[in-house]
Amino acid sequence: MSTDETEITEPVDLCLPDGVHLNPAASGWSRTPLHTANLRGRRLRTKKWDYWAVLADDLVVSVTYADVGYLGMADVWWCEPSTGRTGGRPDNRPGARGVSLPDRPGTAPLRARARKSSVDLVDDEDGTTITASWSEKGEPASLVLRVDLPKDHESLNVVIPWDDTTFQYTSKHQARPARGTLTVGGEIRRFGVPAGQEAGGGASWGVLDVGRGRWPYRTRWNWGGGAGLADDGSTVIGLQFGGRWTEGTGATENGVLVDGRLTKIGAELVWEYDWANPLQPWRVRHPDGSLDVTLTPTYDRHSRTNAVVLATEVHQVFGRWTGHVTNDDGRRSTFDGLLGFAEESVSRW
Repeated sequence: MSTDETEITEPVDLCLPDGVHLNPAASGWSRTPLHTANLRGRRLRTKKWDYWAVLADDLVVSVTYADVGYLGMADVWWCEPSTGRTGGRPDNRPGARGVSLPDRPGTAPLRARARKSSVDLVDDEDGTTITASWSEKGEPASLVLRVDLPKDHESLNVVIPWDDTTFQYTSKHQARPARGTLTVGGEIRRFGVPAGQEAGGGASWGVLDVGRGRWPYRTRWNWGGGAGLADDGSTVIGLQFGGRWTEGTGATENGVLVDGRLTKIGAELVWEYDWANPLQPWRVRHPDGSLDVTLTPTYDRHSRTNAVVLATEVHQVFGRWTGHVTNDDGRRSTFDGLLGFAEESVSRW
């Protein structure tokens, strides 16, 4: 599962000094975030976001902080897949009023305030702390979340170039240890604590999707990921897959983590699933057989928006992955039951 894509090892600006054209030196991938997204102008075509999720035993929590030109978001969402219970609070802001993201992701706190809600995302060298408060069905709700960044834990960072004025820098983080508390009214859900010490305890994993770039008006993508222990009971596996939107660009956002070390996959992976039946298995495989994994979903987060110039439909399913991956050293890891997700998004934005 090797790649011939260029590996970037030094800090680099995403754009040329005009802030509009792609810097040729920025094309490639890196094991840690090295790009500064010095985007300027073309506001409605510029998209910026930090999307966080936590995968726990029977709980998914996500926080979206985004400026997609037409709209800003500071949303909190949670789900209990086994029962289908969901909650949270959307905070959509026309024109992205009050939403600001730095050129260099992770270098400034992200904060949003509304009349009945607040969201704060604060990074430090050891990880990220996320706090939020809102009202849910007339009851107070809150999230306190810590996602660690272990020493030498790698991520998948890559520029996807459609042309010299349309391109996306994406930084995908998987398998980061997470812990925290979700409180809704009198119900308290703790996650990421040692198994057996609290109800709902066990390993929890943080996911981060950073996006900075300029997109075509019509897009379609796949994204999938997950984390957990291999069958040997000690090796930590992280999965990071993308598809459709990268085709023909010469770059992919595919890779696997084995104990925090990234193996970058240069090939487009094969996705097999049924859009009309999203709770059927989703299979992702490498053409050479070195990677073959299947997600068995238990919950489908289906959303559809149609707001004149902006429209999107997404099936995002959550479940568990089974299969095998192979790292750069040729070591094959098998697993059964990694927490994870997969999605297809169709957008006009």
